[in-house]
Amino acid sequence: MKWLVFVFALAIWLCGSRDLRAEEQPTGLPDAPKAQTGIIVGTITDVNNGTVPAATVALVGPTLKDPRTVVTNGNGFFQFNDVEPGTYLVTVSAQGFANWTSPAVILKPGQYAIVTGGQLRIAEALTTINVAAPVASPEEIAAEQVKAEEQQRIFGFIPNFYVVYDHNAVALTPKLKFKLAVKVLYDPVTVIGVAGFAGINQAANNPNYPQGAKGYAERFGAGYADGAIDIMVGGAILPSLLHQDPRYFYQGTGTGKSRALHALSFPFVCRGDNGRLQPNYSTLGGDLTEAALANAYYPASNRGAGLFLGNFFIATGQRALASVAQEFILRKVTKTKSQN
Repeated sequence: MKWLVFVFALAIWLCGSRDLRAEEQPTGLPDAPKAQTGIIVGTITDVNNGTVPAATVALVGPTLKDPRTVVTNGNGFFQFNDVEPGTYLVTVSAQGFANWTSPAVILKPGQYAIVTGGQLRIAEALTTINVAAPVASPEEIAAEQVKAEEQQRIFGFIPNFYVVYDHNAVALTPKLKFKLAVKVLYDPVTVIGVAGFAGINQAANNPNYPQGAKGYAERFGAGYADGAIDIMVGGAILPSLLHQDPRYFYQGTGTGKSRALHALSFPFVCRGDNGRLQPNYSTLGGDLTEAALANAYYPASNRGAGLFLGNFFIATGQRALASVAQEFILRKVTKTKSQN
């Protein structure tokens, strides 16, 4: 999809060749195995079930030299990424509320722990927090994961919602698949990216629309339609019907060769909602649909088998290269609003 090309082209240009060299894997002895990190998240609310933004949340534990702190976002949500397995305490402080310290949170390797439950209770003009850590349902965990993914941005502003850094992520519901697709489609950076590519195509006189404002508007509309068809069909409709996960699952460990093969295979192999690897019919179907429907709105002089095949192979190749960038470059520069 065209917007994805813009996103990753910009990210790769900003990172530079030095980051590429830094990501090369040693060919000597393999690294000693490391314990898989986990994630701790939660939402802070008050006695009226309203969320508490700008609360300071600290994570304290024996594996940390100094406490890690984050500030809740406008929805009262907080998240600690890459947390080593161990026992931790979560403390919360906010103006007008009493300080609160959680019971012990025991984080296992690769676990996605959600701190949820009670409300803020007022006592002598102060508020206390009763927070429990019950066993969450898969739907609740998936919803929390999507909240975190919707805040993932390269360099803090380029959307990077379709990558999963948690190896134990649960399957998305159809509703969440559509929510994530719409979030990408209407993100301001997506619109700006399409506008930029429309300007480049205007200068190159491609496709064969006229010049001037009318031609630019047609190129913008065609580019946005390409991306919209691809993301809605390949990222929401087919994944819901075929029970497949449209996201890229970051590997992050192993040799450089295994990680590269993992990334390059993404257009053809995906994770099913049952957790097993499957042929990636959803992504390929989205690329094929976008390539086929382009013949309905591109100029007559551009239509035909060449347009169909060119759009399909270009989209698939770009997706493979974008996955390689995800595996070796973009993880280090992807941030969330809740990160300290």
